[in-house]
Amino acid sequence: MFMPTILSVILILVLMVSVSVFVKRRKKAGVTGIKSALTSICLYLMAIINLFAYWFDFSGVVTWTITTVLIILGVYFTKYLPVSRSKS
Repeated sequence: MFMPTILSVILILVLMVSVSVFVKRRKKAGVTGIKSALTSICLYLMAIINLFAYWFDFSGVVTWTITTVLIILGVYFTKYLPVSRSKS
């Protein structure tokens, strides 16, 4: 009975920490622009949409379609990710 609530709270906390770490690392690396952040934004939106679908009991074709579109968009926008410079 309490397990879904606990898991939802944990997911929300992890999302908030993850977004803050993501923003801090982008600022530290000096990465600007929206295109390089679109992959992460798509993945965060996918988690949020599926959480809302679980809360409001709206799991179905629409949720699956939105999730699939967000995965495809996230994969497409990986070409805009900055190339990491190795320290070797």
